[in-house]
Amino acid sequence: MQMWVMFALLTLLAILFVVVPFIRREKVLTVDNQANAERIDIYHQRLNELNAELSNQRIEHDAYQESVLELKRRLLNELSPEQQLRSRGNNRIFALTGLLFTITVSGVFYHFTGSQQQIANWYDAIEKLPEYGERAVLQQGQRLSANELQAFALGLRTKLAHSGDDAVAWMLLGRIAMSLNDYEMAKQAFDKALKMEPNNSNILVNYSQVLLVEGSESGMNRAARLLAKVLRNEPTNIDAISLLALIAYEKQDWREAKTAFEVLLASMNSDDPRYSMIEQRIVEIEQKIAPQTTVSPAALQIEVSLNAQLMDQLPKQGTLFVFAKAVDGPAMPLAVAKLTNFNLPLRVTLDDSMAMMPSLKLSSYQNVIITARISTDDSVMPQAGELEGQSEVISLSNALEVIPVEINRIISNTGN
Repeated sequence: MQMWVMFALLTLLAILFVVVPFIRREKVLTVDNQANAERIDIYHQRLNELNAELSNQRIEHDAYQESVLELKRRLLNELSPEQQLRSRGNNRIFALTGLLFTITVSGVFYHFTGSQQQIANWYDAIEKLPEYGERAVLQQGQRLSANELQAFALGLRTKLAHSGDDAVAWMLLGRIAMSLNDYEMAKQAFDKALKMEPNNSNILVNYSQVLLVEGSESGMNRAARLLAKVLRNEPTNIDAISLLALIAYEKQDWREAKTAFEVLLASMNSDDPRYSMIEQRIVEIEQKIAPQTTVSPAALQIEVSLNAQLMDQLPKQGTLFVFAKAVDGPAMPLAVAKLTNFNLPLRVTLDDSMAMMPSLKLSSYQNVIITARISTDDSVMPQAGELEGQSEVISLSNALEVIPVEINRIISNTGN
């Protein structure tokens, strides 16, 4: 209503600017003919007196001329206009034309540049807010589409603008923003909800999810603090434990991740579809922990160098891959080291912790060949024009303390 009142006032103001100049009266000047006649008579009387004085030689001729000129000037100044102005700005046709022109131009301009469709969608979102809430929260009816989620978020923001003291609504807005991949709006919504209910576990867990998806180190650290707060109040909160396990895994804190996944596994039934996946994740973490606790018997020290003749061929944004392959075994590397920021020569260690698959380890084979390749496309697969070098066949039982590998050739189109 306020918007339409403002539209009406602005329209009225525009009309006044256009119409008023056409219909206002011009100033009417009154003329007193009798007064003009008296002034003229006085002029002639005074002129006759000057002529008489000149004839009687009472005044000089120059003084006479000046007096006559002053007399004429005074008469012109005192005379009123001799034509009465009766014109009136009564151009009603022009006023009506200006009015119609103003309304037409305003309407066309608003049609092409206005936000009438957005306003209609806004009203529609407000009207359908209860329906969207039932479908999103209570899972009644069809799932909300992307456009309906946008409308739901718009309706919620409107509701919260009028009454922003609803923590549940702020949390719901945050979850909708997550679905729309608007993580900034989601964080702002969860911040509002936390200020109202700082110990609400659902808000803390949902906020942690947003911070994890964002992926920054500061975000993960804050998510860990929020989840720790949840577990202090609810030590068996499965959602919080799951997220803490993921945080530890992303930070490569293998011991913390293993503990969290084991707690998570203990809280599940064996028929849970996630049970086997978590078991595999624990086995994977144990394999990553093993090289940190024991010295791998199959650890090779590789010294990679570049042939002087290929110095000019070194790419500016290359990726160095150093990997070991079994002489009589699968084509997949047994251990791979990847470096994006390197200076040659350098040393690289290859061991079982760098296996691409748990079943294919360096220690499982006796004879291997070491390859060093500088890739230009960040892929371990060979491409024409890349630089490469290989070692001789190396026996793990009788390997040198440091194995030299010189990058000394350019891969051709055939890969030979």
